[in-house]
Amino acid sequence: MDPLSNVLSLLNVESALPLRFEAGGSWAMTFDGYPHVKCGAVLAGSCWIAVGDLAPVLVEAGDCYLINGGVPYRMFSDPLVEPVHASVVFRETVDAVLRWGGDEVVIVGGPITLDMANARLLLDVLPPFVHAPAESDQAEVLQAALRLLARENAAPGLGSEFMTDRVAQIIFIQILRAHARAASGEGRAPGGWLSALMDPQIGAALRLMHQDNGRRWTVAELAAEVGMSRSSFADRFRAAVGSAPLDYLLRWRMHSAGQDLRATGRTISAVAAAWGYGSESAFSNAFKRVMGVSPRAYRAGRGAARAAR
Repeated sequence: MDPLSNVLSLLNVESALPLRFEAGGSWAMTFDGYPHVKCGAVLAGSCWIAVGDLAPVLVEAGDCYLINGGVPYRMFSDPLVEPVHASVVFRETVDAVLRWGGDEVVIVGGPITLDMANARLLLDVLPPFVHAPAESDQAEVLQAALRLLARENAAPGLGSEFMTDRVAQIIFIQILRAHARAASGEGRAPGGWLSALMDPQIGAALRLMHQDNGRRWTVAELAAEVGMSRSSFADRFRAAVGSAPLDYLLRWRMHSAGQDLRATGRTISAVAAAWGYGSESAFSNAFKRVMGVSPRAYRAGRGAARAAR
């Protein structure tokens, strides 16, 4: 399993039923920050999105976007219009369709919910706003997904709720891919593990970590596997990912071990052994250092909120 699939498998990604938003004329809305992420796709027209203190970005037909958790944002056609809070506008929603003054702009979007105990694995490497233009590398797949989403949203049929949920998740992953490719192409550092996956050698090292994550890797072993010297690999990994190789590996392994503790009935000793620890005490110390609580407390449910914070 590749690193992105690994992380998504821990996040229990779910999407709410997308809302179709139609607007016309001069309008502006404000939204509170959402703790997970929101994805949107512009089916017709264009408007501006301003997330937090960032400069507004024009989104047009065929574009997709992602808004990272917790940051308030604005959507508008005219920056001079006094914005209305979204809660007021949403009162006009009928059958998952919101009409506000016309249909010059049509957007389909909604929240993507993540398992908050592990959400930081993804949210920490995403900027507040991700824009996937219609001409991006993922355009072909995104356009096909958009056409399907638009058809299901405009004329729901049998199984539409299940289908739109899956299509929304496909769009979410395609936006992540578009961001990873764009970030690596612009040479952003540190871009987090998501953009580092596009680096031939650092990406290969990340895949090794995720494919054989119970192994007690050393920096020298990872460097040798990808054809680099130990020092060059360590420096380049830190620059690309934002943390040292073994720090990244430890964080990933403890989050994965936490999933085992919550989802299986295996003993703590068995989980420790599965993740390469010869003793329960050594595993417990490492787990508490990363997750903030002991494995026993995490399994009892007291660790999810702590880990999310």
